Amino acid sequence: MPDPQRVVADAEALLRRVSDEGREQARRERRKRNAAAFRTARRLAVATFAVFLAAIVWAMAIGPIGITGFTGALVALVAAWSIILFSSRSIVETPERLVQSDLARLAPRTETWLQAQRPLLPPPAARLIDGIGVKLEVLTPQLASLDPNEPAAAGIRKLLAEELPELIQGYARVPLSLRKARNGIGPDVQLIQGLSAVDEELARMSEDLAAGDLHKLATQGRYLELKYKDETGG
Repeated sequence: MPDPQRVVADAEALLRRVSDEGREQARRERRKRNAAAFRTARRLAVATFAVFLAAIVWAMAIGPIGITGFTGALVALVAAWSIILFSSRSIVETPERLVQSDLARLAPRTETWLQAQRPLLPPPAARLIDGIGVKLEVLTPQLASLDPNEPAAAGIRKLLAEELPELIQGYARVPLSLRKARNGIGPDVQLIQGLSAVDEELARMSEDLAAGDLHKLATQGRYLELKYKDETGG
């Protein structure tokens, strides 16, 4: 007999995929895959051109490359392609990698990590993740031009690389049997409150960056709601 909880989870996942948020997320993921494929193809083309150009220059300046030179060119081409394909492989993001990330790449890396956590979260939280992903996409070019030594950068890094991952990891550590509401509020509600706070904070950060108000960005306090950590021991 099918597990009722599993059936409900599958139905909710299907609804998310056909929802407006789900379709927008699918479009963003498709754009990212296409951009990554284009970058890889361009690097492969440049490497191929460079190897053949080197062979032509050798032939014109020194003489025919011969079988040995032709074999060497093929070896160089295979080596270049192998290096490019290996370096272009998808890397699984982790909170540890987020902490070590440079500021310019922090927002897209955080979004990639967040999307991998969606199956662990209740549907309302997954929808908030989609909204946070949109804001991270907007924030990416803004962070690329922000000096990492600015005090404002430290606050952004703390939110994205520490507080947000701890919010979701803390929820994931709560056993399923303990996620039901206690005294009117449970881990699901507390998770949603925390993600809502993150969503609002990212919107404020983006506005401050757009306005060039780095002082405000650096000094305005954040009140990320992580009460569930104390109540669940997360």
